[in-house]
Amino acid sequence: MTKAGYVGLIGRPNVGKSTLLNHLIGQKISITSRRPQTTRHRILGIRTTEGGQAIYVDTPGLDASERRAMNRYLNRTAQSVLAGVDVVVWVVDRPAWQPEDALLFERLKAVPMPIILAINKVDKYPDKSVVLPFLQAALDRFPFAELIPVSALRDINLDRLEASIMQRLPEGEPIFTQEQITDRSLRFLAAEFIREKLTRSLDQELPHALTVEIEQFREDPAITRISAVIWVEREGQKVIVIGKKGEMLKKIGQQARLALEKLLGQKVYLNLWVKVKKGWSDNARALQGLGYHDD
Repeated sequence: MTKAGYVGLIGRPNVGKSTLLNHLIGQKISITSRRPQTTRHRILGIRTTEGGQAIYVDTPGLDASERRAMNRYLNRTAQSVLAGVDVVVWVVDRPAWQPEDALLFERLKAVPMPIILAINKVDKYPDKSVVLPFLQAALDRFPFAELIPVSALRDINLDRLEASIMQRLPEGEPIFTQEQITDRSLRFLAAEFIREKLTRSLDQELPHALTVEIEQFREDPAITRISAVIWVEREGQKVIVIGKKGEMLKKIGQQARLALEKLLGQKVYLNLWVKVKKGWSDNARALQGLGYHDD
């Protein structure tokens, strides 16, 4: 009996959904950082085993704020996952409810598919007396199909989570080929890997005001040539990204190039430019032009 279906990963921003996706499929396709809203797009991670095929859908964290066009886009993308999956995995990062979780409780009331609660980062809570009362309280509050403490980073209980998901997927033939691990192109992943290095390197609120657009992606037999534009909203932000004597941009470029060489399995020539597009993150048309499309 073969199973195949879609699994939605939902939760507040920065609870570890992207790290969980990467570890479940065994390869990095979704970027990560300590900053909320690192994930901005819907990304599929495909895991094919003898038992079947689980297609994980990573989405931005659901945020109560809709003050800007970017926030509204992120929330639409996060909520859209509930319309087309067979199983939902709600990821939290501690054994305690947060005020923002009320929004998800409200959204999930009318969801017909099974919902598994994954309590991530349990390696930070070795005392079970902290976790067990939360698990009981969670069951009293909502009819979860199962509650599973995990650590995506430490690979704790991921096999149990995977088995629980596979058990609840419908019978069916694989939807994607066995070799495919994502629905996204290498061009898309290149932009994301560059943005990850920007997000990790810049200590201010700047990551929310920048995005990356690939202008050239050419694969030759011995080298891949990539040219990318880093878009910011103000001249002052451009100065920060470039850094003194260009040192910050050089550092980001080196880190991104190494990550891309690992992804592509060959040498990469990476050329980065920093340009200003005023107010792009609060302009729906500008967002669409930069690749932020509703799926």
